Amino acid sequence: MPQKEYCPKGYQESSAGASSNQTSVNLRSKGSDDRSFDFSFEAVRENLFRVTFTSQDHPIPPYPSVTRPETNLDGVHISSATADSQTTIEVGDVAASVDWAHTPVVSLSWKGDDKPLHRDLPLRSYVADGEGVTYYSVHDRDALHVGLGEKRAPMDLTNRQFLLSATDSFGYDAYNTDPLYKHIPLLIKATPHGCVAIFSTTHGRGSWCVGSEVDGLWGHFKVYRQDYGGLEQYLIVGKTLKDVVRSYAELVDFPLLVPRWAYGYISGGYKYTMMDEPPAHLALMEFADKLREHDIPCSGHQMSSGYSISETEPKVRTVFTWNKYRFPNPEEWIAKYHARGIRLITNIKPFLLASHPDFQKLVDANGFFKNLRTNDPGYMQLWSAGGATGGEGCHIDFTSAFAFKWWYDGVQFLKRSGIDGMWNDNNEYTLPDDDWQLALDEPTVSAAVQKLEKNDNSVGLWGRAMHTELMGKASHDALRDIEPKYRPFVLTRSATPGTMRYSATTWSGDNVTSWESMKGANALSLNSGMSLLQCEGHDIGGFEGPQPSPELLLRWVQLGIHSPRFAINCFKTSPKDSSIGDVIEPWMYPEITPLVRDAIKRRYEILPYIYSLGLESHLYASPPQRWTGWGYESDPEVWTKALKSGDDQYWFGDTILVGGVYQPGLSVGKMYLPRKKETTTDTFDYGYVNMNAPYTYFASGQWVEIPSEWKESIPLLAKVGGAIPVGKSVQTRVPGDDTAASVAVEELDNYRGVEIFPPKSSSHGNVFSNTWYEDDGISVSKGMSRYTVSYRSTEDRIVVGFNRDEQSGFVPAWKDLDFILPNCDERRVVSDVGDMVEYKGKDSRGRVVYTLKY
Repeated sequence: MPQKEYCPKGYQESSAGASSNQTSVNLRSKGSDDRSFDFSFEAVRENLFRVTFTSQDHPIPPYPSVTRPETNLDGVHISSATADSQTTIEVGDVAASVDWAHTPVVSLSWKGDDKPLHRDLPLRSYVADGEGVTYYSVHDRDALHVGLGEKRAPMDLTNRQFLLSATDSFGYDAYNTDPLYKHIPLLIKATPHGCVAIFSTTHGRGSWCVGSEVDGLWGHFKVYRQDYGGLEQYLIVGKTLKDVVRSYAELVDFPLLVPRWAYGYISGGYKYTMMDEPPAHLALMEFADKLREHDIPCSGHQMSSGYSISETEPKVRTVFTWNKYRFPNPEEWIAKYHARGIRLITNIKPFLLASHPDFQKLVDANGFFKNLRTNDPGYMQLWSAGGATGGEGCHIDFTSAFAFKWWYDGVQFLKRSGIDGMWNDNNEYTLPDDDWQLALDEPTVSAAVQKLEKNDNSVGLWGRAMHTELMGKASHDALRDIEPKYRPFVLTRSATPGTMRYSATTWSGDNVTSWESMKGANALSLNSGMSLLQCEGHDIGGFEGPQPSPELLLRWVQLGIHSPRFAINCFKTSPKDSSIGDVIEPWMYPEITPLVRDAIKRRYEILPYIYSLGLESHLYASPPQRWTGWGYESDPEVWTKALKSGDDQYWFGDTILVGGVYQPGLSVGKMYLPRKKETTTDTFDYGYVNMNAPYTYFASGQWVEIPSEWKESIPLLAKVGGAIPVGKSVQTRVPGDDTAASVAVEELDNYRGVEIFPPKSSSHGNVFSNTWYEDDGISVSKGMSRYTVSYRSTEDRIVVGFNRDEQSGFVPAWKDLDFILPNCDERRVVSDVGDMVEYKGKDSRGRVVYTLKY
């Protein structure tokens, strides 16, 4: 890309001078109208600041990914002072200064601390660069940098460079490919002393260089480049990553409520819907029969696009149609799947090949992008089916009112057929030309059109990723409007910050089968979670590439059940038939089928824990899958390179520390056990216990080796003092969920236990408390209930307490609560208030169980 930097100087205040409660700075640079830039800095919340850098030719992109929030500083102590060309604003605990002697330089620090948490690069901060802008800031080489949605491993983005774009990266390398599928311009700098996030609101292309560029004059710096428009960015300050991620959620919206069933096993495989002999509907019923035969619970199936492949030449995908040879009676077949308790999610892609029956209709209604050079729709080569089968066609312009409504109607057509959720796929919008024009007559964008400062309908200024978001909205709204009392379920491959207001879940796209890919996926998940892609996972076993060995498949399943989303879906390019390919099936290796089944059943057993993490994500924006240092920032070891990489281990909630084995033939996993700083309220760190044999207790603050035979388990440690609510190891029906697939489930969710992990001896009077959340798992408005277990231990007994808060109105089917002790813990369990506690015996794993009668 050409570099055409122009650094405005000679800034002067463009509004009234400082006052005792000034919370903003507004500046204008010297120069002619087309070379004069406006700069603004304002406090929006106690820890949230907005920065803009614009000119007549560099307007803020018209459809930002967030709506500008109202300023709310009520009850916050504010003071300000201006001297010469500098204003300092103290907002609560944060001190912000803007120095405009040369170019505007923003610094952020804790009040009373001279060391800045963040600082713009002096003399070269805000720069015009052709039709876009470039922003330079000082680089801290020792800090951890995370975010950007989903970027190649390792987790730490420091000293690396990334494109801010999205593409269909089929069979990508988890450690080397960039870009991948997401477009989220959120970069978080984290240190033990505090964190600062930088978030740009554009949907347009750009790049983040996180210290990988070094210059003898400028030193070490970070640089954000944006191809089009002016800059609107937010700076978020927090003590910890948890603080910053929550504040980011307050800006862009908290993660959606995800239906409970979506946390179960989701099956898939491109092959099934592409089959003609036997027809796909029979092949898929055979798959459902095998699930039952092998006693493997399954909550949903992803239907790849073969269901919509035309029956006659050209045999390519025609979205929102059914291949009636493969599915002669879709409604009847869907009802059979629902009778098995399995929901269906259909693949839909936002482009049409020229052979689509509605193609000309969309051309005539201006439903595609416009190529001004040819005065025709924006034609390009598009994938359709199988091994690179495709043809010429056009992407849907979701700013077209006709196209938006056409998509909305198509989603409702599938929903009326009985389909449960939409799979928004291939929605990266890898368009070839930023000069293509938009229709801009869809009501969703009408307010942005009215505010447009520059008469520019180009893809470049508005941002191609905007269509990823609008596609999400069209799919979401269609489902919401046809079933308003249920949570719409949209699975999306690409994402922007705004997309997740409409899509409940995502995944890391078309990964490849390898040990390295399995390991690198952990880092992708951690950055995704801190970017609010919190119900995220991977195609277990790999989407593309060779079939996994039995050892790799089992290891991946063992790891995958400890992630927010658990799905097995693939398209294994086959030399025999590239149109269909091969699939990964849980029973493909008979020697490990019982072990795969046990792992998937364990997923269902801990579903109350996983689902509660999802509800917690919706309430507080805490990702279910977390960096080892999340909540342990005072431990120096978490800031070392090995743990900042994020690919070896992670937290799954507060209780389970998950490790892995990432090479064949290894039977030991190495893990670090983070340690919390001792305080007056938590005077002792009780360490961890191995959840598998030999059930060893470990002190925190050390590296340990965990025995991990591949036919047994990956390394799993429980935090002493934690708790894991559990249910039945099968698919269950929750009261209040009266949807067809749930009604067909025989097992009622009427059992609840809680696995607790008391110290090996006395807790010295300390009481451990853990809360989880439950609701009906499906409705939009039904409230959540809270359940809190507490316990303390002595040498010979464990004293437990339990509180049920069901004021929301949701009452589960279970009544009593089982307390399940770690293996080798034979102590007696008693109640702290005299409630009846009965010894139940030992479970199938040899663990002592007591029942608290309610």
